[in-house]
Amino acid sequence: MSTPRFDILGQALADASRTRMLCELLDGRSYTNKELASAAGVTPPTATAHLQLLQSAGLVVAERRGRCVFHRLTSAEVAHALEQLASIAPSDALHQAQRRKAGELAPLRSCYDHFAGPLAVAMTDRFLSRGMLIERNGGFDIQPDDVWHKLGVELPQTVGKQPFARPCMDWTERRLHISGPLGRQLLSHALDIGWVKRQTVRRGLVLTMPGRVAFQQILGLDTHAVGAESAAS
Repeated sequence: MSTPRFDILGQALADASRTRMLCELLDGRSYTNKELASAAGVTPPTATAHLQLLQSAGLVVAERRGRCVFHRLTSAEVAHALEQLASIAPSDALHQAQRRKAGELAPLRSCYDHFAGPLAVAMTDRFLSRGMLIERNGGFDIQPDDVWHKLGVELPQTVGKQPFARPCMDWTERRLHISGPLGRQLLSHALDIGWVKRQTVRRGLVLTMPGRVAFQQILGLDTHAVGAESAAS
């Protein structure tokens, strides 16, 4: 059995500018070299060197679209791993720096393709308390319930190789929220139906009034209590 090359990953993560780029990419979208340079506070040539190292480590991929080259995280698995690392980082490191940088980002945000922050944790707690999810062997088993349809979730007909619902440690709350296909469906539906809208600040989400009403009626969540910001519909 070959030894995992943690040293390569360690080198890729051992620079604050590169970690800021990775945090920027955690919203699941693609950004240009110039945009990531601005986020990291470095020049575009320096950003290019950082991105080449991140690509070599398998954390980031580059895709040409017309005249522009866009960069994104390699996969949801990379995003999940970064979120887990952030949850055990020293309190004055990644998550504190991100909160200072993004202001109102932390209360309600996306993590790659799923909800994160206090609302995500509150939703997960509610799913567990209602028996819609069962925590077992470090993972989540999903149970049929009419509520899933109201939340835009289509349950799988067969068990796949990858878990439908994955626990993800929230790096600001230090508690679990949901990732995987279930988390992706929840966020996608909420965006499509207008329950949440993306902020101009990257990764940030704004809970609309229809979204506040929906989460209250469907799940009985007091969104004010979990610090979710709202916007006029």
